[in-house]
Amino acid sequence: MNAFSRSLTTWFASAARDLPWRRTRDPYAILVSELMLQQTQVATVVGYYERWLERFPKVQALAEADEAAVLKLWEGLGYYARARNLHAAAKVIVEQHGGEFPTTLEAIRALPGVGPYTAGAVASFAFGVRAPIVDANIARVIARLRNIREPIDASVGQKLVWEHAGLMLPVEGDQARAHNAALMELGAILCKPGEPPCLLCPVKRWCKATAPATLPVKKARRATIQLEENCGWIVLRGRILLETSDGPRGRGLWRLPQLKIAPRQVPIHEAEYPFTHHRVQLRVFRAAAPRRPRANLRWFEITQVGETAMTAPHRRALTSLLDLKADRPKLRVH
Repeated sequence: MNAFSRSLTTWFASAARDLPWRRTRDPYAILVSELMLQQTQVATVVGYYERWLERFPKVQALAEADEAAVLKLWEGLGYYARARNLHAAAKVIVEQHGGEFPTTLEAIRALPGVGPYTAGAVASFAFGVRAPIVDANIARVIARLRNIREPIDASVGQKLVWEHAGLMLPVEGDQARAHNAALMELGAILCKPGEPPCLLCPVKRWCKATAPATLPVKKARRATIQLEENCGWIVLRGRILLETSDGPRGRGLWRLPQLKIAPRQVPIHEAEYPFTHHRVQLRVFRAAAPRRPRANLRWFEITQVGETAMTAPHRRALTSLLDLKADRPKLRVH
């Protein structure tokens, strides 16, 4: 192991957070953690990860599950394409690999929803494959170590970061596993955005950054687009009307029915939520049941609606509105 990796991994051995996915070399469990951690903070993921493996402890159990159960268990994490990809990957492993998780970088990369980073992470952490990995934390660390001034979210900058990640790896695969985990942890707890505490850095003597707070460089952010989402609150005899979408983002998830035109009345619920580069203003109005219900509409018993998979903003709206109604049973939230 080179001196850089030795200093890095020695620090990691004493400073690393105790995270459940670090206690296993099960590739399925590691894949679950990696997909959950995309776009989601570690503190949020821990509980979801543990509940997921309790419900679907093996890849076969996930492959046999129906999509509604998968989406319900994922509810609250957002970016539901990750759950669908994980479900699809489990089916591929069972159907094409006999239930045995593939062990090569190329075969892992071929699984649905698995990109270069995720493939490298599973290959490295589960099988000790000498594979570089670059997530947001590692990209920031490498940009500072090598003083990369190219935007790391542009093709030239991405190429430079991945090249350096490969060059920094120890020769032995199992040492590369510890190296990758330590580099990721360094970005998560020390080499964070803004002004990092460089005096505490275990690899500061290798760092070429002259102004670390200005790195990494990124492309100009896209302007936030403001959207309005007007929905109906349609309740009749202890039942509520919900709708599902066939679109890629909402497929299989239930929500309050969309209204084509906002009524001329005060909404009974308002909230804002972000989605990629959008900011959505959600407004809920009392509405009457449609005379000709659309095929994607369905009545649910209020006492059972907690068992359905819903988008998080609509779950919060529904919970808030039900809790405000003293004559209705409270929603059981999971």
